[in-house]
Amino acid sequence: MQGKGVVKFFAILLAVVCLYQLSFTWVVRKVKDDATAFAHGNAAKETEYLDSIETKPVYPLLGHSYQYCLNHELALGLDLQGGMSVTMQVSLRDLVKALANNNPDVIFNQALNKADIDARTSQSDYITLFVNEYEKLNPNGKLAALFSTKDNQEHLKYNASNAEVEAYLKDQADVAVKQTYTVINTRIDQFGVTQPNVQLLKDKNQILIELPGIKEPDRVRRLLQATSKLEFYKTYDNAEAYPILSGINTLLAANAKNGNDTASAKKDTTKKPALAALTNKANPTAGKANAAKNEDTAKKAALSLLNKLKNAGKDTSGLAGNAQMRAENPLFSLLQLSAYRDANGQQQLAPGPIVGGASSKDTAKINAYFRSPAVKATIPQNMKFLWGVKPRKDTKIFDLYAMKLSGAQNGPVLTGDVVTDARSEVDPVKGGWQVSMTMNSQGAEKWRQVTAEAAPTHAAIAIVLDDNVYSAPGVENEISGGVSSISGNFDQEDTQDLANVLKAGRLPAPAVIVDEATVGASLGQQAIKDSLLSSVIGFLVVLVFMIAYYNRAGTVAVVAVLVNVFFLMGVLTGLNAVLTVPGVAGIVLTLGIAVDANVLIYERVREELAIGKSVKLAVADGFKHALSSILDSNISTFITGLILFTFGSGPIKGFAVVLMIGIVTSLFCSLLISRLIFEWMVTKGWDIKFSNPWSSHTFKNANYAFVKNRKWFYIFSSSFIALGIVSMFTQGFNYGVDFVGGRNYIVHFENSSVTTQDVHHMIDPVLGASEVKTFSLLGGGQNSNEISITTKYKIEDNSTAADAEVRQTLIDALSKNPATKIVDKNIVKYQKVKATIAEGLKQSAFWTVLIAIIIISSYILIRFRKWQFSLGAMIATAHDALMVLSFFSIFKNVIPFLDIDQSFIAAILTVIGYSINDTVVVFDRIREFLNLHHAKTDDPKEVINHAINKTLSRTIITALTVLFVLIVLFIFGGDVIRGFSFALLVGVCFGTYSSICIATPVIIDFGKKDLK
Repeated sequence: MQGKGVVKFFAILLAVVCLYQLSFTWVVRKVKDDATAFAHGNAAKETEYLDSIETKPVYPLLGHSYQYCLNHELALGLDLQGGMSVTMQVSLRDLVKALANNNPDVIFNQALNKADIDARTSQSDYITLFVNEYEKLNPNGKLAALFSTKDNQEHLKYNASNAEVEAYLKDQADVAVKQTYTVINTRIDQFGVTQPNVQLLKDKNQILIELPGIKEPDRVRRLLQATSKLEFYKTYDNAEAYPILSGINTLLAANAKNGNDTASAKKDTTKKPALAALTNKANPTAGKANAAKNEDTAKKAALSLLNKLKNAGKDTSGLAGNAQMRAENPLFSLLQLSAYRDANGQQQLAPGPIVGGASSKDTAKINAYFRSPAVKATIPQNMKFLWGVKPRKDTKIFDLYAMKLSGAQNGPVLTGDVVTDARSEVDPVKGGWQVSMTMNSQGAEKWRQVTAEAAPTHAAIAIVLDDNVYSAPGVENEISGGVSSISGNFDQEDTQDLANVLKAGRLPAPAVIVDEATVGASLGQQAIKDSLLSSVIGFLVVLVFMIAYYNRAGTVAVVAVLVNVFFLMGVLTGLNAVLTVPGVAGIVLTLGIAVDANVLIYERVREELAIGKSVKLAVADGFKHALSSILDSNISTFITGLILFTFGSGPIKGFAVVLMIGIVTSLFCSLLISRLIFEWMVTKGWDIKFSNPWSSHTFKNANYAFVKNRKWFYIFSSSFIALGIVSMFTQGFNYGVDFVGGRNYIVHFENSSVTTQDVHHMIDPVLGASEVKTFSLLGGGQNSNEISITTKYKIEDNSTAADAEVRQTLIDALSKNPATKIVDKNIVKYQKVKATIAEGLKQSAFWTVLIAIIIISSYILIRFRKWQFSLGAMIATAHDALMVLSFFSIFKNVIPFLDIDQSFIAAILTVIGYSINDTVVVFDRIREFLNLHHAKTDDPKEVINHAINKTLSRTIITALTVLFVLIVLFIFGGDVIRGFSFALLVGVCFGTYSSICIATPVIIDFGKKDLK
């Protein structure tokens, strides 16, 4: 083996990197265990402990903080730790109507209605559908007449073509989606969730949100669907706000001394705030003149406190560590005053609207102080405090701003509906990034008045969205004409985000929840147990089988699989991938697939040994001759994973990531690590055996007439598929909720004797005809403790009120009977899917499978250079998909978990990948034999039949290994992936059958003249 030194170097390097990546998970687990031991069951104390060491070094030697380790540990998906997943759809219909100023034109509104219907099944974007429908209804109509309004005329002229209008609408739709994404990202931080995942699904105008460990799903729904509120506020200077804060601090200290807990006067229901303000001209230079005019008494009081802290050897950040100072300054122990040192080294209040900063963990308590009746009475009616939207760079400190309320209503000086445009651009003078903002005529006049008032003192105007300050730039001069430039220490991303925020009032495109799933923590813990159990048992099954069949060589395969799993987990952690239950299934499946390369090599080695070669030479030739089959089969499976990742969503993507990484690590371990071990064993003079006595002659002289009997295979397959097609049109499928729409609840009943008939009897009169199925196969059939309930009751109502109503209606209906009585916590999992999304998923699933078949067939054509091979692969993969679909339709009422959902589509694609893997190995041997036996006297049919029999041992052994692992997944993997693993079980059987009995005969029947 050449390059052994390089292979060893990379193996050791990869092992070290993987060990380092996995070490973060171990460190985090250690810290959490320490927190649990410290708290003695008190959840609040445990949280307090973890918060206290958030920034402290916990990683041995390297000194990484706990937060750093937490961000780099192996992340678990919602199905493994509980939480909430939400898909939000941006309503482009509302956007189009707003851009046309809600035009009452009949044809315009008819086109919108038809586009709504088309969007349910079409793969085209909404704007394209709307334009197409409008042009059908009004072939000579000009869209510019609808959209070239006063607010849009800068971008869209009255004589613009329909194509130009369509481009403009698409651009505005893109902006609206990005704006919604920015706003939702801000709102997510209010939930205090560790490692939230927010993805922009641009092509679908959707946003996927995953919130692990969330405990308040109702609050999440309300906040995510709330209407955005953009406002502009005047601000107080720090020196003006300080006396108020000082008075609050004194009041809190007095109340604490007297034994009154001011903060408890009103219960705090607010989580951590959003992020915090961008650094710009408002801080620290703006507002110096304004600060100078403040009363001497306020200044002296501030300087007294600041210098007192200095003389005590403390600054504001260290105040929290001193018990006496904490008692005397309840507010200032949490809120760091905004200060700087002057030329004499004295602490001074910093000018500008920022009055202080606080750690993210302390903002909730400060909010509680501000909301208490006693404190509210001391705050002027025209003042309120708001947090910034982003933390200070590389910290978790959020800035606090003082707003100056205006008008009789004590509100903002302007609202966001006056902004007509905002864009990110490069400052033509200074060269940095800035935001250009344009207002309508009404807003421009008011803006001129506000900026004229602020300009003399360079006072700041705060830009606030949803009560979070995004920016507070100082006003340099009066701004007339309605066009303003906002500049500061910005990068391009900052200005793009701010521009999107400024358009929040201009582009009213509400986002609604169209897909939602919640998983209870108890179900997540059970999923972890099931996953670990199935992984361990799966590995043991592979270990026993490989050693039993391949003797000592089998132990090398086991070592390679162990190293493979180690590398796989390390790479997953390093890529910050999220491990889900389907991801665990991918790991377990990788155990089965990983041995395939070893089986290919071992079968080749056994052939070389059979013709009298030495072990050393047989091993070298075995690796050499198996390489082509291994690469082709694994590349085809990798393509399947790539298609899954590209077109799948959520857990399916997690499965695809694991599958692709597993293929790469499997190749490295099977081809290189195994080879190193074998060469080391040969060097040491070990007696290496590749079989046990009972397995040494298995399939050795196999000579089954596969080619001769191909017509019977055709008859069987065509008959089964024909029966399946009839079944599909007559009784259809058991569609999962994500393919039909509806609300699905997994309910745990304390009474294990509850049956599906009992549940039907209680809920159908109230919720209408519902689908009720047992959720656990091993839980006792009809008497399972968990039952799945799917209803379409009020599914068209997307409001949170409707969600709560349906949930409560279900609980009330079941609770009328003591035997089926439940409470809210008995609903351990919940999912909601709108019908429009379900239709889209069906269309996407069809095209995904079709694209997979075409791409894989194209790869076969490129590799084998004969269209007959490509056709055989295409027919075989289509055959496998149809056979599995037929099976699921024919037996839909016999086997309880045969659901067609997103996991089923993932299973179908995996089956296609496995089938093509199997087929490629057979094709590779056929190609080899045809090249060796191409004389006129050689019958291609006999040559091909001989090639099939030669690979039969590998085909059966690999199939058995994968089937053993899938059976383990099916039995021990838990309810979440039971249907998925069963679909794979059925698919692998059909895939093995088709690679021998369908794909190869197609080559013969379509290539009679071209095979020699």
